[in-house]
Amino acid sequence: MYRFLLRPRWIGFHLLVIGGVVLMVNLAFWQLRRLDQRREFNATVTERIEQDPVPIDALIDGEVAGPGADPDAVEWRLVTASGTYLPDQIVLFNRSQGGLAGDDVLTPLVLGDGRIVIVNRGFVPLGLDVPPAPSGGVEVLGRVRPSEERRRGQLTDAEDGPVTEVRRVEIDRIAPQLPGEVLPVYLDLVDAVPAPGTGDPTPVLAPELDEGPHLSYAVQWFIFATCVVVGWVLAVRRSILTRKAPDPAAAGRGPGRPGANRDAENTTDTDGPATTADTTEGSAGAALTAGADPSAGADPRPSGGDAATTAPTGPTGSSPH
Repeated sequence: MYRFLLRPRWIGFHLLVIGGVVLMVNLAFWQLRRLDQRREFNATVTERIEQDPVPIDALIDGEVAGPGADPDAVEWRLVTASGTYLPDQIVLFNRSQGGLAGDDVLTPLVLGDGRIVIVNRGFVPLGLDVPPAPSGGVEVLGRVRPSEERRRGQLTDAEDGPVTEVRRVEIDRIAPQLPGEVLPVYLDLVDAVPAPGTGDPTPVLAPELDEGPHLSYAVQWFIFATCVVVGWVLAVRRSILTRKAPDPAAAGRGPGRPGANRDAENTTDTDGPATTADTTEGSAGAALTAGADPSAGADPRPSGGDAATTAPTGPTGSSPH
C-alpha cells in the first residue's frame, strides 16, 4: 500500500520537504542567536553609559593606549574633554535621525596636551548649511566610539589628499590632514559648555536598547516549518485514502460477474496500467453471462416444416400427372 511513497516523484517531494524544514529551523535558531547578541549589546551599553564620566586622557592612557589595546573595550563610556575646536570640519554624509535624512558634522577638538580628538557634534538635516564650530574654549561630554572600518561591499572614500566628506569615521584616513596626534577613538557629543544653540547640530541619539523583531521572526520560522510538516502529512494521507477507495466502474459490474474483480484490480492498482489480455478476457466473460455464444453462427438450412410450407403447387383443383 505504501510502495508509492518510494517512487521518484514522491522521493523528490520528501527531499523538498526535508530541505525546507531544515532551512526554516536553522533560520529560526539564527534569529534566536541574533536575539542573544542584541541582549548582550543592550546590557553592555547600559552598564557603560551608567558609569560616571571620566576625563578622556585618563581613560585613553589607562585602558586604550599601548600595543594590543582595544578601543572597543571602552565604547559607550562617557568622558569629558576640554579644548578648542579647529575651524576645518568634515561632513559625515548619508545619515538619518528622527525620520529625516541629513549629515553629521565632525569637528576636531585640540586638547590641552596638544592631542586631537574628533567630535561628532551632531546631525544637520538636508537643505541646511553646516554651522561653524564654536570659537574659544569648550568643555564637552561625549560617548566614546571606536574608529569605523570599511566592510566588504561598501564604497570607499577618496584615498589621497584631504577629505571634506566621508562615509564613515575612519580615523586613520582623517588623521593625516590634522596638525597633531589623533586619539584612536572619537566622541558622540552629548552636551557641551557653552551649550549648543538653536542653529547648532542636534546631538546624535544614543542607540535604541530594544530587542528588535528577532523573537517574532524566530517564532514565524518555527510556524512555517510546522506548516510544511503538516502539509506533507496531509498529502500522504490523501494519497493513501485515494488508493483505498473502491473503483466505481468495477463496483457497477457486480461482484459475481467474471472479469469484474480483475478489471477492478487493473483500475485501482497504480503500479501499472491494465493489460490488453485482461480486458479481452473480461469482455468475453461478460458476453457468456448474457447468454450469447460468441462462436455460434446461424444455420442456413430450412427446417422440415418450412420446406413443406414453401413447396410449389399447381392450379387449384388439379394435381400434377
